[in-house]
Amino acid sequence: MIEWFLDPANWEGTRGIPTLVLQHLQYTAAALAVAGLVGVPIGLYVGHTGRGTFLIAGLANALRALPTLGLVILLVMVIAPVLTSDLAFVVPSLIVLILLAVPPIMTSTYAGVQAVDAAVVDAATGMGYRPLRVLLSVQLPCALPLILSGFRSATLQVVSTATIAAYVSLGGLGRLIIDGRAQNDYERMVAGAVLVALLALLTDLVIGLLSRALVSPGLARRDTRLAPVRASGVAPG
Repeated sequence: MIEWFLDPANWEGTRGIPTLVLQHLQYTAAALAVAGLVGVPIGLYVGHTGRGTFLIAGLANALRALPTLGLVILLVMVIAPVLTSDLAFVVPSLIVLILLAVPPIMTSTYAGVQAVDAAVVDAATGMGYRPLRVLLSVQLPCALPLILSGFRSATLQVVSTATIAAYVSLGGLGRLIIDGRAQNDYERMVAGAVLVALLALLTDLVIGLLSRALVSPGLARRDTRLAPVRASGVAPG
């Protein structure tokens, strides 16, 4: 495998490692962007109003249980007669990745808003804040750590699952695994798996650093102080 990585031919052209990594990141970014546009508003609404809690829990569990590979193939069979370009394969792959990313983003957003101290919300209401301003100015900033945690979880799942795009003739790092299996080139297969794992770790590190930069220092210190209390199972006084 090390010799495979050292071969310059594997770093050049449309099937080179940089191109495949870029394609993989493009699929991931597109899926996360759409999933965020869907999951965050739903989570904010349910967390703020308390309506649809059972619905959001059931929907999240149902989406997590979807068979990703089988769903991609089914959607290709349905969409291919309608779209004759590469979109016939891109759209089904993105739909599956979006469905995979929505549950952690949606549930983390809901949980983050619900976890905001009721006294803080009451204080904002007493100051004359309207419900929408309470949500955007108080609950959303306080829920940001959990929301980013949901994006972090979704990113790891999408990065690792985006390899299925190669199964329907698209690019990405899954191309190394699929092509390696077809040619009995096990070095290529292992290299693809290692690259996916490294990319997942790298994106997790980037989101972790981004979370530290975006979350208010006061919230970060509060979470640090409460961590031992939560671990002991004793409610803070």
